Amino acid sequence: MQKDKKLEITKEKLLKATEELMDEREDPMQVTSRQIAARTDVKPSMINYCFGSRENLIHAVFRRKYEVFLKKNRVAEIINAELPPKEILKRLHFVVIRYLLENYKLTKAITSLVLFQRDLGVDSFSFSYVAKHYQGTKTDRECKLIAYELSTMMQLMVYRKDDLKKDFGVDLESEEELRRFLDLRFDLLLQDL
Repeated sequence: MQKDKKLEITKEKLLKATEELMDEREDPMQVTSRQIAARTDVKPSMINYCFGSRENLIHAVFRRKYEVFLKKNRVAEIINAELPPKEILKRLHFVVIRYLLENYKLTKAITSLVLFQRDLGVDSFSFSYVAKHYQGTKTDRECKLIAYELSTMMQLMVYRKDDLKKDFGVDLESEEELRRFLDLRFDLLLQDL
């Protein structure tokens, strides 16, 4: 078998095993490289060879499921809608937060990677809409910072969803409350011109 083909098979086995283990465990942080490797019958070093780290492997599982979710929730329709940029952003963030909530174990497992190791030089999906919203009244740098704030706070909100409910009475699992909370956040960060 060709080396590339064998590597792709190994990657797929690692992705599948990681997803299964994440589903089986109550705490996703308990999924170890050794457990993943044992499930796939490969050496733990293959995780680093194929993905760079256990965290990157978990993030790859997250991204794969995320792409399917976005297609199923017709995100392209939101993006192509004749709506103001702020409204498009609200709707996109609503869909993304729903995914993060529905896949809470994966979300919890990748939060550290996303918040502390993500390449900030890469524009987030929010940036272009933030820039369109401000129509040149803010610099690209300011728009990038606002987009960063939107995405990091979204990740933290979901990560701390139980605390938000307990301490502030905000139930992100409720569609109505989630929409109200998003409206508040967007009104604070994307002021109308």
